[in-house]
Amino acid sequence: MNSIKSVPARVLSRRAGHSLDAEREQFDKNQAISISKAINTQEAPVKEKHARRIILGTHHEKGAFTFWSYAIGLPLPSSSILSWKFCHVLHKVLRDGHPNVLQDCQRYRSNIREVGDLWGHLHDRYGQLVSIYTRLLLTKISFHAKHPEFPAGLEVSDEVLEKTAGTDVNNIFQLTVELFDYLDCELKLSESVFRQLNTSMAVSQMSAVQCRLAPLIQVIQDCSHLYHYAVKLMFKLHSCLTADTLQGHRDRFHEQFRSLKNFFKKASDMLYFKRLIQIPRLPESPPNFLRASALAEHVKPVVVIPEEAPEDEEPENLIEISTTSTTEPQVTSDIFEQTFGPPNGIRDDRDAQIESLKREVDTLRAEMEKIKLEAQRYITQLKAQVNSLEGEVEEQRKQKQKALVDNEQLRDELERLQRAKQDSERSLRLCAEAEKKANATEIRYTKLKEKHSELIITHAELLRKNADTAKQLTVTQQSQEEVARVKEQLAFQVEQVKREAELKLEDQSVQMEQLRQELEARRDELDQAQRSLGHAKQAGTELSAQLETLQAEKEQLRRSVSEKERELLSVNSLIQEKELQLSQEADKASREICELQGRLLEKSNQEQSLQQKLLDEQFSILQETVREAEGILRDAVAKLDDPLHVRCTSSPDYLLSRAEAALESTDALESGHAQYVASMADAAALVGALALFAHMTADTIVNGSATSHLAPTNHADRLTEMCRDCGQCSLDYLDELKDKQTLGHAELGDVRRALRGVLGLAQELRPKSLDIKQEELGDMVEKEMASTSAAIEDAVRRIEDMMSRARNESSGIKLEVNERILNSCTDLMKAIRLLVLTSTNLQKEIVESGRGAATTQEFYAKNSRWTEGLISASKAVGWGATQLVESADRVVLQTGKYEELIVCSHEIAASTAQLVAASKVKAEKSSRNLGKLQECSRNVNEMAANVVASTRSGQEQIEEKDTMDFSGMSLIKLKK
Repeated sequence: MNSIKSVPARVLSRRAGHSLDAEREQFDKNQAISISKAINTQEAPVKEKHARRIILGTHHEKGAFTFWSYAIGLPLPSSSILSWKFCHVLHKVLRDGHPNVLQDCQRYRSNIREVGDLWGHLHDRYGQLVSIYTRLLLTKISFHAKHPEFPAGLEVSDEVLEKTAGTDVNNIFQLTVELFDYLDCELKLSESVFRQLNTSMAVSQMSAVQCRLAPLIQVIQDCSHLYHYAVKLMFKLHSCLTADTLQGHRDRFHEQFRSLKNFFKKASDMLYFKRLIQIPRLPESPPNFLRASALAEHVKPVVVIPEEAPEDEEPENLIEISTTSTTEPQVTSDIFEQTFGPPNGIRDDRDAQIESLKREVDTLRAEMEKIKLEAQRYITQLKAQVNSLEGEVEEQRKQKQKALVDNEQLRDELERLQRAKQDSERSLRLCAEAEKKANATEIRYTKLKEKHSELIITHAELLRKNADTAKQLTVTQQSQEEVARVKEQLAFQVEQVKREAELKLEDQSVQMEQLRQELEARRDELDQAQRSLGHAKQAGTELSAQLETLQAEKEQLRRSVSEKERELLSVNSLIQEKELQLSQEADKASREICELQGRLLEKSNQEQSLQQKLLDEQFSILQETVREAEGILRDAVAKLDDPLHVRCTSSPDYLLSRAEAALESTDALESGHAQYVASMADAAALVGALALFAHMTADTIVNGSATSHLAPTNHADRLTEMCRDCGQCSLDYLDELKDKQTLGHAELGDVRRALRGVLGLAQELRPKSLDIKQEELGDMVEKEMASTSAAIEDAVRRIEDMMSRARNESSGIKLEVNERILNSCTDLMKAIRLLVLTSTNLQKEIVESGRGAATTQEFYAKNSRWTEGLISASKAVGWGATQLVESADRVVLQTGKYEELIVCSHEIAASTAQLVAASKVKAEKSSRNLGKLQECSRNVNEMAANVVASTRSGQEQIEEKDTMDFSGMSLIKLKK
């Protein structure tokens, strides 16, 4: 390792001279500049150097306090592009910033959520992306706060992953679910970005497209790690649980695999990503988790970021060269004046001094260059030292990781030895207890043997007493009954003693079976006990002398029997009282049970009636909603044939958005319908979805009718019929909801088909912006405006020709009507021509004020949507003028209808209104041309109204005078 033995004294002294406050102020200033340049309203990607400076700032202050202090002040609710770039920078800071950034971001979770909720409720393309991006950032912050083992960059080794998952199946299951949720948020953002790009069919080299694509670089880096961890944990789960239990996990993983593979494929095909990131390739099929050996076939996807050439940045000077350069001339001047006095001396001496001072300055400059080289060498050595220290830290981290693994193994070995020691101690205790049990069994056997001999003796005595009693009863017939009773009692006692003896003998036999091995060693003692039992039987005859004692016991037993009988009588009386009391209580309980059963039946009937009432109320609410929805839809369908609705216009893009919203409302309606069919006690979901469906479908029909007014005839007829079909299918579906029998079978298939038809026609009517190159848009605007002006002038000439032809070919009322109609058409054309010229001047003013240093074509290409609107409006005006002239020609020649001329007047008024609206979009409110344009628009409307009025009055005159027209007859003919 290279070491620095000495540091130049000047470097140390100059570095020590910096103030901490000045450094902090300079740091805050640099961070503010970088944040303002990285997060702005320009629709362009964030520059890497600005983001890198922000990230280095978090490492400098070990947190994101400065970043958030400036980010909180950004006007995020005012611009969706600003919010989008803020989310991009925050994502990069979370991934590559200091580890403490995560803790600082925890405090601002509510601010991030508020930004996402705000833009989620607005219909803005970037706003929808911002809402999804904020949900991803909140999920990322929550996941890493819950699992600090995973850094924000998601780069951990497989050992750390195994340690984090642990051995508990529940923890592994939960961690897998959280990784799936994390990956879902990432994929949803990428799908939303590509969906918008597919809608606009943009090219990846455009700055507006790159602004959307830039955050996907971080998404690709996150997804590669999340996919690898998900595969590892899924294999681990399948080794612990059955395949049926994890069927849901496998289905969800397969869906994510397909989405991720599609995402990587689309990104790989884009030129923008090819120079910024190397995207890995996923296998053709997902891993087979049911085969454990498939884990060895899994290859971790690796994302490679190519090293870029460093951008031109101003390096931080370790030596304050500016300070030195500004102070040295002043010091030189002071030394010169102190040494040689004011500049009034001899010129030669001063020149010599000047030469010497120049040489000294050259010497100092050489010394300064030397100091610079030493400082650079010092920086290089420091960087080498830092790299070596980082290598040592990495080595120490690996050794630490290895030591932790060894420690875990030693701990497991120690626990195993402790368990073995405990097992050996337990075995010793069991041996001691077995010895104690053997000794206790020995003692118990001795006691049982003594007890057995006593029982045998007692049994023999009782046998003798029984024999003596029987003899006494045969001798003493006078007391036969009493002796018989005594005999029965004695027999009962003998039987009881026998049973007790038998029970005890059975217990003893069980115990003797357990101790059979010990009893075999003592069989000789048992034989001796049997012989002693025989001797005891022989000695039984000696008990005859105890007959007198039995007589005394007989008297005592008689007295005890009489006492027992008295007690029995008292007990019987108590039993009768208790039985009577119990019968009364049973009667009372039966009556209470009957009452409770009646109340229960009444309650059940009330509940059934209330349930039926609730069902009827829910159904009535549903029917009211159905009737209201029918009214909304019938009103929308009626607009298709309403002549007052002819002047209403709409754009295909807006119709497309309305049709998509109506299609989405059918999903909610189908879900609410299924819920109501499953449980008719709750119609809230169906009622809400039905109201939304009616409004969205009616809005689609009305806007479809308005769009058809500006569409070509073929498309207009198809769109009108499709809107009418959509309304009729919706009304048929509502009719099915009115009847309980058909309610459960109502289907939305026809409604969806009609809405998709409207959606397809809207797609066809959208302007094909990609047919024209963006650099040709400016020329197209000028050409279309010129062609519109030419069409209007041609229309004026044709009207003049028709005027002269009408004067030659007609007379009387017909000539008067034709002249009035053609004059009103001429006035309308002149008003339209003035409006087109004013609109052209306003567009030139807009381009000159908004293009800046760019050319006119670049301005039109940058604002392509506005330019396409101008082109569409200009085409509509030219087409309307042509149609008006053709309709007027047919009316003059009596081959057309007056209604056609009225419709063309309305059409051209609507087209000019569209041109005025398109011109007003980017005009300033204080513009004089804008005021002129609005005045011209009002004049056009008045002239169109004059055309309509003159046409209707002429039609009425023609119809009234058609039968009696004498204007062409002379006076002589009239007299005849």
